[in-house]
Amino acid sequence: MFDPNIPANGTDMVSAEMRSQFQGLKTLIDANASVNGAQVDGVTTVNPGDPAAVSITVNGTTLHFVFFIPRGIEGLQGQPGNDGAPFTNFVVDGVTSLNPTEPATVAANFNGSAVALTFGIPRGQDGFSSPPITSFLVDGVTTLNPGDNATVQTSFDGASVRLLFGIPRGNDGTPGGNGSDGGPGPQGAQGPPFAQAIIDAVNTLNPGDPATVSVSFDGSNVHFTIGIPRGNDGTAGINGTDGAPGEVTNAQLATAISGTSNNTNAVATMDTPFANDPPTLADMELMRAKFNELVLAGRR
Repeated sequence: MFDPNIPANGTDMVSAEMRSQFQGLKTLIDANASVNGAQVDGVTTVNPGDPAAVSITVNGTTLHFVFFIPRGIEGLQGQPGNDGAPFTNFVVDGVTSLNPTEPATVAANFNGSAVALTFGIPRGQDGFSSPPITSFLVDGVTTLNPGDNATVQTSFDGASVRLLFGIPRGNDGTPGGNGSDGGPGPQGAQGPPFAQAIIDAVNTLNPGDPATVSVSFDGSNVHFTIGIPRGNDGTAGINGTDGAPGEVTNAQLATAISGTSNNTNAVATMDTPFANDPPTLADMELMRAKFNELVLAGRR
C-alpha cells in the first residue's frame, strides 16, 4: 500500500521499500478509473547526501511527478600531467599548383614540436595570344614651345602601333627698330624644314624574336632604328657531314633567299622638304606612307 511518508527525511533509499511504494501507486491508479495518464513535470538535482524524493499530484485525470535526485560527491583531483613539448616553428611541407578558379587550400598537422603546412594555390588563367602588329598610325602632331624637347608617344591598340609627336616651334625673331612708314617689307627666310625620315640602322635579331622599331626626332629629321629577326638555322646534312660543292641553280638560289629581306634600293628617298612649319598631319601621313613603302619593299 502506498505510504506518502516513505522514505522518511534523511534516510537512504531501500529498493524493496521504493518498489512497494511504486506498486502501491499502481494499485491506486488502477483503482481510480478517472486517472488515465502520467506526466513528469520536472527533475531537480539536489546536493550530495540529500535524500531522493518524489512529489505526486493529481490534476484532473493525469498524475504529475516531480523528482528530486542528489548528485554524486565530487571525486578527488587527479595528478598533474607532464608538460607537453614546446611549439617551436612552422614548416611548409609543400605547395601544390591547382587549376585556375579552384579555391586555395591549406592543410596543417602538428608533429609534437612544429606545425607542418601544405598549401594549394591556383595558377592564373592562361593569357591570350597577342595579334601581330599590322601597321603604324600617326594620331597627331602637337606644336611645343621653343626650346622644349621633341617628344614621341607610342601605344598599341591590339593591331597597330600608334604614334603621337610633339615638335617644338622655332624661336620668335627679334623685333626690328622703329622707322618711317613704308611699303611692306620682304618675306622672311623660311625656317628649317622637317626634311625627311632617316633610317639610322637595321639590326639583325635572333630567330623567333619580335621585329622592333624605335623612333626619335632631332629637331628636323625623324630617325628610325629597325630590328628584324634572322631566319632559323638550317638542319644538318645526312650523317652531319658537309656535302660536296656543286653548282647552284636558279631555283635553289630563289628558294634560299625566299625568307630573307628584299633589296630596298628601289625605294626613293624623301628629298623634298615639307612646306609647313610645323609639319601638318598630311605631312606625317606622307612619312607613314614612305615608311610602309620601305617595309613592303623589304618583304618577299
